[in-house]
Amino acid sequence: MKTINPKEVSTAEFHSYLLGAVAPRPIAFASTVDQAGNINLSPFSFFNAFGANPPTLVFSPARRVRGNTTKHTLENILEVKETVINVVNYDMVEQTSLASTEYEKGVNEFIKAGFTPLPSEKVRPPRVAESPVQFECAVKDVISLGREGGAGNLIICEVLLAHVREEVLNEQGKIDPTLMHLVGRMGGDWYCRTSLENMFEVAKPLRKKGIGVDQLPEAIKKSHILTGNDLGKLGNVEQIPSPKELEPVSVDEQKKRANPHEYAHQLLQSGNILAAWKVLLD
Repeated sequence: MKTINPKEVSTAEFHSYLLGAVAPRPIAFASTVDQAGNINLSPFSFFNAFGANPPTLVFSPARRVRGNTTKHTLENILEVKETVINVVNYDMVEQTSLASTEYEKGVNEFIKAGFTPLPSEKVRPPRVAESPVQFECAVKDVISLGREGGAGNLIICEVLLAHVREEVLNEQGKIDPTLMHLVGRMGGDWYCRTSLENMFEVAKPLRKKGIGVDQLPEAIKKSHILTGNDLGKLGNVEQIPSPKELEPVSVDEQKKRANPHEYAHQLLQSGNILAAWKVLLD
């Protein structure tokens, strides 16, 4: 394994390791205004949600590694402590990338990138009509993490209003992840796109306490076929199923006899955990 000390390489080099490893990162497409009312629109992938009460979003317009200059977004927010954070989906990713161009101060990226501004209700910066979700925010604090190139500036935002396009909502009125088609930043020029084909569900261990991998039978823990994901699924049961519980579960007896661990692996991949337990315990 390669070990890198950030103090022994250039900021630009370690920056590439950070962005390559901490990924995919959601994108805050932030609109701001300065005191004169000039509009700026720029994407930031140092971004996430950090609380729901109050609803808090944080993004970071880092100082440029090249030249150690600050970005117009940061300068605007220091003048007018308001922003709209728009999320980015696949349909708008090329325009979003274009908006990241380092245009001169005062240039309106809504116009340059071809986005449609919508008036906000609580803040001065406009919303991006093409974004499926837009958060109107008051900036509560700006925390500088350093004065050298590459240093972050944490913009701590409280959400005042959220606007969600109805076409991304399910029948219960909740956001359907399969309809959002969000994009995330990877390292370099790479992005990723969420879709039903590359998404999966993992049952949260909130309502039950799993026995844990340490409590699995030794033959299962030491299997050369079962993966870490397989063991995690098996360890996320409240107790090892009893023979009575497994009795009505049907499995392919031929596959079980031929290679029980391989068959159990296939069952676990398809989400049939009880059947996998029956194969492994018989």
